Amino acid sequence: MFCTGSCGFSRVLPYFCTHIHAFPLVTVNGRHACAKQTFNITCRKAFNLKSNYIMWMIIFLILPLAGLTYVLWHVWCILPFANTVKCTVLAVCILLFSATFLNFSHVTERIPLRLAQACYEVGTSTVFVLLYLVMMFLLLDVARLAHIIPRSWLYSNGYAALAVAVVTAVIFAGGYANYMHKRRHTADMPAAKTVTRDIKVVMMSDLHLGYHNRRTELARWVDIINGEQPDLVLIAGDIVDGSLRPIEEEGMAEEMRRIKAPVYACPGNHEYYAGIDASMRFYREAGITLLRDSVAVAGDITIVGRDDRANPHRKSIGALMRGVDKSKYIILLDHQPYHLEQAEHAGVDFQLSGHTHHGQLWPISWITDAIYEDAYGPWRRGKTRYYVSSGMGIWGGKFRIGTCSEYVVGTIHAENKTAGHVAAE
Repeated sequence: MFCTGSCGFSRVLPYFCTHIHAFPLVTVNGRHACAKQTFNITCRKAFNLKSNYIMWMIIFLILPLAGLTYVLWHVWCILPFANTVKCTVLAVCILLFSATFLNFSHVTERIPLRLAQACYEVGTSTVFVLLYLVMMFLLLDVARLAHIIPRSWLYSNGYAALAVAVVTAVIFAGGYANYMHKRRHTADMPAAKTVTRDIKVVMMSDLHLGYHNRRTELARWVDIINGEQPDLVLIAGDIVDGSLRPIEEEGMAEEMRRIKAPVYACPGNHEYYAGIDASMRFYREAGITLLRDSVAVAGDITIVGRDDRANPHRKSIGALMRGVDKSKYIILLDHQPYHLEQAEHAGVDFQLSGHTHHGQLWPISWITDAIYEDAYGPWRRGKTRYYVSSGMGIWGGKFRIGTCSEYVVGTIHAENKTAGHVAAE
């Protein structure tokens, strides 16, 4: 039996046969065919791939363009200027928004670094500003329809236009200041295991080094880490944002080597976006021990690092835990916090994850809260403790609205010394 154009997915079938499940793939009369017993599974996988592609197209293309159209219409209506001035304002808005697509098209890889950095920050920041302008104009439209405000507020009204501009500027100035302030959270990690001495661990995730988080910012983070004088540093993935170019050209590996403690990390999905081989080379140059479905022992601590979900062939937590000495305190690094029960069932003492950013901006944080069992902060299942970090860095525009950027300082000690808690400073 063949998976042909009749099921609609013949073009994606070779991918699933050769990369996802390693099914035997043959070609008959120019058509791709799988073993009969795997046909139905493969077609379902192909359907899911197409469904996911459509979903992300809607989220990252159709919705932003619809939002841009809605906002530009309101901007045209509310500005009390001549049409030539309005056209100029709208043209500038479209130009700023279009910088977003330069980042996804990799044009930034071929232009001067400073210009690429500007395109990245302007383009991604515009997306976030657009989100808040959509919410503000929706609120004003609802208020108008409910006769709370007069219609004249939204048409050729300089005061209303100024108010919208000022409120937007204040929100994002505050969001930028909030992002730049890195919160220090502390976590006690009681262990019913043999630990010969207290072990201080600095934990973080989602540095997203790249066009926006540059070497000067990384240097500040390294100083923060060294100021804690940790015994270990653990990073739960996404050290890299999406391109190795700014990392290499600014020599960020040299900056990472200033950390005065052993650094262990697992990969995240952005390491795959940037190219997993290039990312692994950066890890080596930076002196970071990358645990990619592998285990490391650091004194009384066993660190298990799981590959990211971007690798469909990654090992299960159960497989990684086979042969692990469970008399030692076990920390699992797993970038994306799905299926937390697996760590509990495998006997993990502590799991560090990231990925969610806690939504970065409100109300996206509500969405992540709905998706994940633990979208942010400490959690517990049975004897296993978890911490899902919102990230030291951020993707895109450097704004935190209703969320925070953080690092976590944990102390591993015997269970009878203190009860576990998490506190914010």
